[in-house]
Amino acid sequence: MARPLTGKVVIATHNAGKLREMRDLLAPYGITAVSAGELGLPVPDETGHMFAANAAIKAHAAAKATGLPAISDDSGLCVEALDGAPGLFTADWAGPTKDFPAAMGRVEQELQKRSDGMEPNRRAHFVSALVVAWPDGHEDLFEGRVHGKVVWPPRGEKGFGYDPMFQPDGFEQTFGQLTAEEKHGIVWTDGVAKALSHRARAFLRLAEGCLRRA
Repeated sequence: MARPLTGKVVIATHNAGKLREMRDLLAPYGITAVSAGELGLPVPDETGHMFAANAAIKAHAAAKATGLPAISDDSGLCVEALDGAPGLFTADWAGPTKDFPAAMGRVEQELQKRSDGMEPNRRAHFVSALVVAWPDGHEDLFEGRVHGKVVWPPRGEKGFGYDPMFQPDGFEQTFGQLTAEEKHGIVWTDGVAKALSHRARAFLRLAEGCLRRA
């Protein structure tokens, strides 16, 4: 059973975009969030072979260092025609300078290489694994996915990372064209909560298990 989460938590990230999204998602629950980056915590080596494993590494490191519960997200873009790449290496494709325009260009180049002159298979999905870790070693895992396709050229300047080239199913806009509320806002319909982005879908599961609205 998931453990209730209250008070102050550490978001185990140095990524400003992820921090912004997580703070927006936590706000209705009265949770005070501080990031690993703001606290000057080192970035642990992500040696896992699954998104959940890498999220757990980051969350446990932050919880141990601060004595506070910690939430970590490990997420990535998985392109079918690239055998799931960039996947676990989604951030690595952007290099040390986090050049995501170059990373998106690489995705397109790899697709064209494999298409042999035909229109490539552009099916893709985003995955998010959220782990909540406590200083005593307890952890809870929640996952979310959103399916769609990668487009070229990228469209939009909102969001971060690969958002401008990912168009979710049922939408004409990319994540880079959607507002923050459209992308990761949670909508209630007839008492049922729904969300669009992979991170928001994972967060819905986290909220159902660990949070109570303020």
